[in-house]
Amino acid sequence: MNSVPEGSPATASGHVTTGAPAAVVPGLDAGPTPLQTLRALDTGPRGLLEAEAEIRLARTGENVLPARRPVPWPRRFLRSFRDPFTSVLLCLGLVSALVTAWGTAYVILALVAVSCLLRSTEEHRADRSTQALRELVATTATVVRRSSEDSPPREREVPVADLVPGDVIRLRPGDLVPADVRLLRADGLTVHQSALTGESAPVVKQALDFADPALSGAGPFAQPQWCFQGSSVTSGSGTAVIVATGGETRFAAAHDGRAGQQRASAFDRSVRGISWTLIRFMLLTPPLVLMANAALRGRGLETLPFAVAVAVGLTPEMLPVIVTTTLARGAAGLARTSGVIVKRLPALHDLGAVDVLCLDKTGTLTEDRPVVAAATDGRDQADPDVLGWAAVNALWTLQLADLPTADALDEAVMDAAGGDGPLSAGTVDPDAYEGVAVLPFDPVRRVATAVVRRPGRLGVHTLVTKGAVEAVLDRCAMDGDERDRLLALADRKAASGLRLLAVARADRASRAGAYTPADERGLTFLGLVALRDVPVPSAADALGVLARRGVRVKVLTGDHPGTAARVCADLGLRAEGRSGTDDVVTAERVDTLSDAELVGVADRAVVFARCTPEHKARIVSALRSGGGTTGFLGDGVNDLPALRAADVGICPRNAVDVAREAADVVLAEKDLTAIDRAVLAGRRSSGNIAAYLRITLSSNLGNVIAMLTAGLMLPFLPMLPAQVLVQNLCFDAAQLAFAFDRPPASVLRRPTALRPRDFLRFITGFGLLNAAADLATFGVLALALHNASGDGGEAAFHAGWFTENLLTQALVMVLLRTGRSAAERRAGGPLRAAAAGLAAVGVALPLTPLGPLLGMSALPPLYYLLLGSVLGLYAVGLTAARRRYERRHPADASEAVRERVGAWRGARSARTH
Repeated sequence: MNSVPEGSPATASGHVTTGAPAAVVPGLDAGPTPLQTLRALDTGPRGLLEAEAEIRLARTGENVLPARRPVPWPRRFLRSFRDPFTSVLLCLGLVSALVTAWGTAYVILALVAVSCLLRSTEEHRADRSTQALRELVATTATVVRRSSEDSPPREREVPVADLVPGDVIRLRPGDLVPADVRLLRADGLTVHQSALTGESAPVVKQALDFADPALSGAGPFAQPQWCFQGSSVTSGSGTAVIVATGGETRFAAAHDGRAGQQRASAFDRSVRGISWTLIRFMLLTPPLVLMANAALRGRGLETLPFAVAVAVGLTPEMLPVIVTTTLARGAAGLARTSGVIVKRLPALHDLGAVDVLCLDKTGTLTEDRPVVAAATDGRDQADPDVLGWAAVNALWTLQLADLPTADALDEAVMDAAGGDGPLSAGTVDPDAYEGVAVLPFDPVRRVATAVVRRPGRLGVHTLVTKGAVEAVLDRCAMDGDERDRLLALADRKAASGLRLLAVARADRASRAGAYTPADERGLTFLGLVALRDVPVPSAADALGVLARRGVRVKVLTGDHPGTAARVCADLGLRAEGRSGTDDVVTAERVDTLSDAELVGVADRAVVFARCTPEHKARIVSALRSGGGTTGFLGDGVNDLPALRAADVGICPRNAVDVAREAADVVLAEKDLTAIDRAVLAGRRSSGNIAAYLRITLSSNLGNVIAMLTAGLMLPFLPMLPAQVLVQNLCFDAAQLAFAFDRPPASVLRRPTALRPRDFLRFITGFGLLNAAADLATFGVLALALHNASGDGGEAAFHAGWFTENLLTQALVMVLLRTGRSAAERRAGGPLRAAAAGLAAVGVALPLTPLGPLLGMSALPPLYYLLLGSVLGLYAVGLTAARRRYERRHPADASEAVRERVGAWRGARSARTH
């Protein structure tokens, strides 16, 4: 095969390079010609021979995206052990085995295995669901090939996987572009390449001989002679030669996993912080127990099992199981009720912690179709005839250019012209005109012209031109001052968020010859048609709900700043209720900011316009650096960097395949309401996990403090290792109820993040209160057992403290469950039932035959009477401390959240009135 000229998007094997397709070719101003491209690929306009195509297929491989290799289930299971807390539990289990505390070791290892099994199973199930969503970019394509050198070329349908570089293909409306191609011929061809660039409007493509130098700095996607895999044909037809297939396309390059690895998520950071806090406690506890007992009681290594048991007592052994079970139940519920797939279980927690949601406006805040807002003359006065002439142009462009459907702007013009309201065609009836010829829109002229015959005007043809304002004005007969005035008028309208089409016409003597762009001169300017984006009906209400939940929305779009700002203003979306330069930031300004400066700007701004994929990723990273937990909603290849940069990447089910693979959460629809449901599910799961951690850690810390104090005060161990193990097993079994609890409504009002410092303050305060109750029990036991001595006294002491520990833990589960109102605290059926069961075991176990086996004996009735008094005082103190904590930590997110909600309501009210 011949070598490829410099600047071609193909290598010697016909595969695309990562350079721009429009690089300079020696001896030419810009880009290779179609003939040079064909020669470089050793092909021709009649297509490849079938035999040659087979040879190339064997050499280049099938034209399919590199499929992500599925992770084997055993590897996924082993990967679950990377969780830092799981690793700590494993170490404690091994240490327990070394000191022959086999019961503790077996329980810990069983809990670790169950947790890893649950997590790997749920993630494997989510992967299978997303695998079912994978779709080929296209299934078949129309290719031109020959059976022999002398045979004529034939068109036939072949599987997309069989296409090779050098194949000549036909493109028709509705086709998906199956590879990266160079156009050889195009007739009214427009393509949607939003999956690659984020542009919401179709882009015109042409078979130019050379790249347009004016577009050389705009990147390869702006060059009209190139079409890329992942695009879809909107209208027109074309013939193209394939220059890159499979893993060498730009679509595949964007999917390269090396192009940006996802950083640690909010859940990963939170669990790591809490885990290391507990690890420090656990590493410090055994040496302290050993040294204190050796110094004060002369005990040696015989206290090592007790020291390990104390460390285990501080450990929330059920954390991996409860986290995994809670998240798995939430993910399963979302999939069942809302069709939302959570691919990575910790992402459900991250959804609950999201306080900043970044998204594009098209398809989320606005529909994919514009509507006509006004039709005005050159004096900015309403003129329905301007809309009528625009409809004439749209109608006959559609029919004579052989376009199967109008583009979105033409559809909006014809819909408005056919209505009965003030936006009608006026005195101009598009159906009354007869089409003669059409000059379709192209990106160089930026106008479309329809030539029509007007009723009752024989011998006269009327040229109706519609397109970009500046391009139309350049073709009109007017002086420079008038042109500048009209341009200034158009700029003011565009700044208010409107899209503009200029309309002009001219009469010419009828003729039989073809019309050319040279005839688009000396036109008479008629006026402007202004269009606006249509907000999604549910978007305004959904934004209000998100604001009330403490989630700020940021719009990251490639559109004009005015267009994006207008949509956000219509929806009441403003930064802290303000309007001004802080609300809208352009990509040009982002480029001038350092990373530190961007953190502050990103926090204040609402709209980022003219964004490239790199801008989106940088803005998301800045929001994370500012302390926010970010979610990003995207559906195209251009969104991949931002999906990876966010704490949780979200995409709709119909997103491009590579976006679905990069995302953590896949929605049934690109809808803010679906995101709200997913956020609620995340907050329910996170609320249960947070409640478990607060209650368990504060109770465990109190027990450990009391146990260490008792160990120094008593001539015997305050609790035997076997008793510690049984106590932990009972508490662990009761804690499973957290995975099935329905958290109170107050949890759903704000983002739920697991912040290590908050947990440390909470467990320290309530842990000391728990320790005080435990130490008060010493006095109760001393009073109740003052006549007991020897082994009987020790067994009774162990039984009394065992009972008190389980009863205080049951009280903590009921009284510290998150809930601000009495109704919320009365809820939580699973927890109340579990606490009752735990209390029953605490009272009954020492009285059963199992009690003596564990070194416990029956207690006198006086003990239970005195213990009831201690528990009553503890309950009063616990309730008072909880109320004080709630006053210092209000239920609602913060005053800032309330201000955002008030601002949103005010903006909505102003827009309505």
